Amino acid sequence: MITPQDQYLMMQVQTASPGELTLMLYNGCIRFLKLALAGIEAKDAANKHLNIIKAQNILEELQSTLNMNYEISANLFSLYDFIRSQLIHANLHMDAESIRTCIGLMTELRDTWAQAVKQVKSGQATS
Repeated sequence: MITPQDQYLMMQVQTASPGELTLMLYNGCIRFLKLALAGIEAKDAANKHLNIIKAQNILEELQSTLNMNYEISANLFSLYDFIRSQLIHANLHMDAESIRTCIGLMTELRDTWAQAVKQVKSGQATS
């Protein structure tokens, strides 16, 4: 059964621009990282693991959508790889600091991306 919240989320995804979809991925990854951190702090290995895997899946999606014709894409790919390696370490060693590092990096990327999406939207509105 599809809940009203699920319907709302599906509508958001279906009507979002590619930039907004990427922003949703960043937000989802950050949310799962915070849940993984809570799992580590609560010594809940199953919750930690589940949410790290979800964050890793989002990172894989972000990597797969990069247009490698641009230099920045190679840099982002490497950064996503670094974050994924930190998540593997955190998952194996219940390392909260690695998760905090990942949250910081993903938050910075998300904030930069949100600003870019905002600028594109305002540029389209004035064109």
